[in-house]
Amino acid sequence: MDLFPLYNSLRIALFSSVLVFFSGIFVAWHISRMPKILKGIFDVILTLPMVLPPTVIGYFLLLIFSTKRPFGAFLQDYGIKFVMTWYGGIISVFVVSFPLMYRTSRGAFESFDVTLREAGRTLGLKKSFIFWHIELASVKDGILAGIVLSFARALGEYGATSMLVGYTPRHTATISTTVYQLWRIGNDELAYKWVLVNVAISVVVLFAVNLLESRKKKEGRK
Repeated sequence: MDLFPLYNSLRIALFSSVLVFFSGIFVAWHISRMPKILKGIFDVILTLPMVLPPTVIGYFLLLIFSTKRPFGAFLQDYGIKFVMTWYGGIISVFVVSFPLMYRTSRGAFESFDVTLREAGRTLGLKKSFIFWHIELASVKDGILAGIVLSFARALGEYGATSMLVGYTPRHTATISTTVYQLWRIGNDELAYKWVLVNVAISVVVLFAVNLLESRKKKEGRK
């Protein structure tokens, strides 16, 4: 059993999760402080990938990054290519999983007690210190739940990834694309094994999310 699909899925999910973590927190923090109308507009735009079919997202990514398109051709001139490359999977997974991190983080920031922020300002604390040591520390459970869910979504992504990077053994193959290819050629026995691997990872992730939620409820009762 070639373990490359597991390795590739994990590295794509890890890289994309790092990008999702920082960008999700940054965007959610700023949008949570916006007026209601602007917040609604940005919410629609940023959460659209969560409701669009993944293959549609993959199609849009192909329109952007295909070497036959202006932007893709421009990147290729500098030796950068996202179509049919494993790191192209990072882009597709990032787009699909970002809304989960954004929505969870925004909800966490909106539940933050702003009087703590104001108290920090009256004490002369810097904005960066208030953000990292007061705000982020207060909403850490929501942030952690967001990144865990985003990581799980990244591991299970198929549609957008298959459109942008396809399936090439030991190059772009992920767990999800491998399951499809094995089913297509009739190798059900090996396909079942990869399905079980994916289910096992998903169960661990869900336990982690439930653990975070139960801990948050206990802290809320104190």
